Amino acid sequence: MKHDDAVILKEIQKNTQMGMTAIDTILDMIGDDDFSLELSKQSLRYSEIHNMALDKILENQGEVYRGNQISDMMLKGNIHMNTALNISKEHLAELMIRGSNRGITSMWKVMKHNQLATGEAMELARELVDFEEKNIERMKEYL
Repeated sequence: MKHDDAVILKEIQKNTQMGMTAIDTILDMIGDDDFSLELSKQSLRYSEIHNMALDKILENQGEVYRGNQISDMMLKGNIHMNTALNISKEHLAELMIRGSNRGITSMWKVMKHNQLATGEAMELARELVDFEEKNIERMKEYL
């Protein structure tokens, strides 16, 4: 597997893992069934994209992304800190929009710096970016 492919696929795994962790952390705070359903659908799609990246890495005997507990704890802690005084649907949607924006930015950076990646890795990265952009649009409905 090319180095550029591996870097992009690892970033996809990292990005989707963060999305799933954020949603898992937020779901317990939600009192709105529609909002909860929307986030659950997003988490499922993150999982699908994560698994596609994992499959491509394993097919090529590459090294998979291994998240660490410290970054998970920091993400969860940041969410809890940002929701300590406000767990409104609007605020939670705003947090999700911020997270998606960070995800888009990190994916574009990695894609730009690893332009020798093959079509499969780049295609999956673009799919994730498109998904994140759609998530932002969906979250705007809850602001």
